[in-house]
Amino acid sequence: MSVLTAVADAMRSGAVEVVDLTTPLQESTPILELPPPFANTSRFRLEELSRYDDRGPAWYWNDIRTGEHTGTHVDAPNHWVTGRDGADVSQIPPTTMVAPAAVIDMTAEVEKDPDFLLEIAHIEAWQAEHGPLPEGGWLLYRTGWEARGGTQEEFVNADDAGPHTPGVSAECARWIAESSPVAGFGVETVGTDAGAAGGFDPPFSCHHFLMGAHKWGLTSLRNLGRLPATGAVAVVCPLPIVGGSGSPARVLALVEK
Repeated sequence: MSVLTAVADAMRSGAVEVVDLTTPLQESTPILELPPPFANTSRFRLEELSRYDDRGPAWYWNDIRTGEHTGTHVDAPNHWVTGRDGADVSQIPPTTMVAPAAVIDMTAEVEKDPDFLLEIAHIEAWQAEHGPLPEGGWLLYRTGWEARGGTQEEFVNADDAGPHTPGVSAECARWIAESSPVAGFGVETVGTDAGAAGGFDPPFSCHHFLMGAHKWGLTSLRNLGRLPATGAVAVVCPLPIVGGSGSPARVLALVEK
């Protein structure tokens, strides 16, 4: 039996579970909101073309309107000024689209502090327990933030001081970008940076370092609690938008039961 036949049989039998990590796209899907004078992305919207009527008697279809960075989406290296000469989203390597995933769980810490920041020491402790991060794979950061995904207000969690969402410290972002073997970093929040990251040095450090190192970001993930710390395979499928800085993506994980 070939390897691929064995995988297909395992999926059919349930020995390998396919877990959907994607936030459904609809008009209420939370988005990143920037203060003036910065431009903001569009919310997802369906624009009906026909629905079994005189515009098309036997078919239903829509145009869609959305930003590249709406819902569960991929950040390409060219999304940030530090990676401006890097790959666009159509150039994501297939070996990054299907790659091993490591999951670090900081849900308990974030429950106590929504501004919690992942530090290098947390990853080092994870590696001491689970082994090295996967070469060319994904580091997925579980915070429990998906529970807030029902409304824009809960998800962004902003007050007069700005948004309060978990992320990574500037030092940790640089380590993930420059010293870790992973190809990308994924989160449950609206963006890969913490809500307070505009005040970091450099500002929005995760974007700054990750894109500058020609690595990939992945946001608004769900169901990370159904994945083991190691052993899952992530399947990340953005649209191949030529010249695009990112794309909404369907993200799955293969988990051996």
